Amino acid sequence: MNDFVNGLFEFVGGMFLWLNVRRILIDKEVKGVSYLSVGFFASWGFWNLYFYPSVNAWWSFGAGCNVVVANTVWFILMLYYRRKENERKAR
Repeated sequence: MNDFVNGLFEFVGGMFLWLNVRRILIDKEVKGVSYLSVGFFASWGFWNLYFYPSVNAWWSFGAGCNVVVANTVWFILMLYYRRKENERKAR
């Protein structure tokens, strides 16, 4: 039961992360977000993909995959749009 509840939280968290992906694609810019915080939570997600199977938390693992993919896509988009902004400013 604990795995299911944790997996549910992970899944909902992943859905909120996909909202961030949607927002960055609409705005085409990033402001007020630290690379460190995004990097930390992305690394935590990757750790969970190792940890959850080791404790047989398969609901959490499945939902954690959603979190990792969404966070990774968002992080890549953040880097892309920040680089584009820096190139625009350099002109």
